[in-house]
Amino acid sequence: MTKKVLGRGLGAFFPEYNDDEGENASREKIKTAVPLEPSEKVNVVLDIPVDHIRANPHQPRKDFNQESLDELAGSIKKHGLIQPITVRYIGEKRFELISGERRLRASKLVGVDEIPAYVREVNDEQMIAFALIENIQREELNPLEVAMGYQRLMEECNYTQGEVAERVGKNRSTVTNMMRLLQLPDFLQAALRDEKISTGHARALISVENESDQKTILKKILKKSLSVRQTEKVVRSLSKKDEQADRGKTKIKDSPFLNQIEKRLRNNLSTKVNIRQKGDGGEIRIEYYSNDDLERLLQILDEES
Repeated sequence: MTKKVLGRGLGAFFPEYNDDEGENASREKIKTAVPLEPSEKVNVVLDIPVDHIRANPHQPRKDFNQESLDELAGSIKKHGLIQPITVRYIGEKRFELISGERRLRASKLVGVDEIPAYVREVNDEQMIAFALIENIQREELNPLEVAMGYQRLMEECNYTQGEVAERVGKNRSTVTNMMRLLQLPDFLQAALRDEKISTGHARALISVENESDQKTILKKILKKSLSVRQTEKVVRSLSKKDEQADRGKTKIKDSPFLNQIEKRLRNNLSTKVNIRQKGDGGEIRIEYYSNDDLERLLQILDEES
């Protein structure tokens, strides 16, 4: 049974794609070294010389585990390539990879001359989306690669965060939180990329405004092997100290009622909210992390009005 990772998944981009049947459905298998004009052959499987296939420039994955590639290469050498890669025709009997870079690389490792490839007719927008979704479905990208994939959909396809969420079958808040990882300083991104910390650790550290404090907490995580929950506790402790310092400066006392309202706003808006009393009135501070995040908050507030 196919694992449905992204809800709507590929069907959001390719209406004819059936997740249960996979790409094998309705394929016409043609054994050929491309003697025909490839532009006349779409939605078929051709045996294509590997040196006629160039890499996908929209590939979101940057790091490929060599041990995993070697294992796949050994399987291909013994059993052949079971699942074709997917390509698009770019002219002069040359093709561009859409998905299946691990399979293509592993095939090259064992000296395969030709590789079965499913030829699709797709545009650049679908190339980006297909590469991102295919990677997430088949082999998990690291969180930063996912976030950069979402960002590229926004920048190169002019999608809003809401449209990205719809295309990949995720909640909008999930996309927003994932993209917030790109705002982390380089040393935290490196720790996340190298799997020294998890996405949960990184999300906890996003709310820490001072970079020096982030470095201090990161050292504690690595030295004491803190769990995500323990890290969140450290961050909350730091936030309480900052709040107490602010209260000391402004002589503001929060009431249980205001604390409850603040908590409700945080849950409803999925972002950081702070309420401060000033005499009989006060102020509400709502944080946002991009123009699209601001648009998301405005839509929520409009719906509530």
